Amino acid sequence: LLYLSNEKNDGSYTRDDVLAASLGTELQKKHIYFGLRATDESVKNYKVVLPKDVIYTKSPIKGFPNGIIRTNKGETGIVPTLYCVYHSIDTINPSIIQAYFESKERLDAYLVPLVNIGARNNVNITDKEFINGSICIPKNETEQNRIVDLLEKISNLITLHQRKCEETKKLKKYMLQKMFPKNGESVPEIRFAGFTDAWEQRKLRDILISLQNNTLSRADLSDEAGVAKNIHYGDVLIKFGEVLDVSKVQLPMISDESVLTRYKASFLQNGDVIVADTAEDTTVGKCSEIAGLNNEIVLSGLHTIPYRPVEKFASGYLGYYLNSSAYHNQLIPLMQGIKVTSISKSAMQDTDIIYPKSKEEQVKIGCYFRSLDHLITLHQRKCDELKNMKQYMLQNMFV
Repeated sequence: LLYLSNEKNDGSYTRDDVLAASLGTELQKKHIYFGLRATDESVKNYKVVLPKDVIYTKSPIKGFPNGIIRTNKGETGIVPTLYCVYHSIDTINPSIIQAYFESKERLDAYLVPLVNIGARNNVNITDKEFINGSICIPKNETEQNRIVDLLEKISNLITLHQRKCEETKKLKKYMLQKMFPKNGESVPEIRFAGFTDAWEQRKLRDILISLQNNTLSRADLSDEAGVAKNIHYGDVLIKFGEVLDVSKVQLPMISDESVLTRYKASFLQNGDVIVADTAEDTTVGKCSEIAGLNNEIVLSGLHTIPYRPVEKFASGYLGYYLNSSAYHNQLIPLMQGIKVTSISKSAMQDTDIIYPKSKEEQVKIGCYFRSLDHLITLHQRKCDELKNMKQYMLQNMFV
């Protein structure tokens, strides 16, 4: 199916050409020059990669210890001699080769018998040895093309939803900076039409009262049954967003019945805010506002500060505001520690909280950011579904 390319660079390609060459997929663009040092050394001996050539990168890559196999779907470029470059015979769609080896199981099954790991962390397999193995693909070109077209359509849809997801995340980050007043200002840069009043500014101690948290570790919690649900600081930092709908997530459980009496006054309610007071970086202070709570008993756990607003805020407002740079920047100079960063309840008392007095404006702000979160979740879920579909097709469209 493949034969060795002996073409070398005739000197017409410069170092900039190497870096600018477009070699297909994002994975190629990221890894195709793996191991190449950024020097001005001559590239005259590098191999020429033509469109539709098949490339084997024989260096370990994260998740792919034996290298990867890709088809050049871009323009002509050059690669170091470390890479194997092949032309495909006329009756083979070269993209079917990449499709076949996108299954890690098939890739490993093909490469492992040929590989001998060298002392320089490169895979010591010669260019000729690489094509000694056997693979099974359809002989009919039309069938090859249809498989390739289907997989590429799925890949394009994955890329589309990934791009939309990232664009929505960027929009959300931008709006979190613009829809809350900066330090010393009383109105935001971007505001919903119809609202002109200056925002109210109060100290945190006047707006939020602290509740009691428990100090149960992960080992003290259960993923099964229990008497109360528990919110752990690690989940606030990593898993949970600005608004935590407890009806839609699985929270770890507390099995010790004595906590019901001990923390009765601190059972969480909708609108309460849980702040993570410890982290390994400046994400300390990240918080989640409670929503969707019905009759469940939920407690705030280890390394958290639970707060309850003195006056009622529109759902979502506090969660998004307290995670915005407008508020979080106040916490940075108050953080303590080197390897592990923390912030104390007393230090937070004098921080400023600013909010529109109009509940209607608070509602619009909360709904707007929730709609962005919904779009992010939608695109991410669709992306994951398409990835699973592609993986299924890769496993079942080849023998």
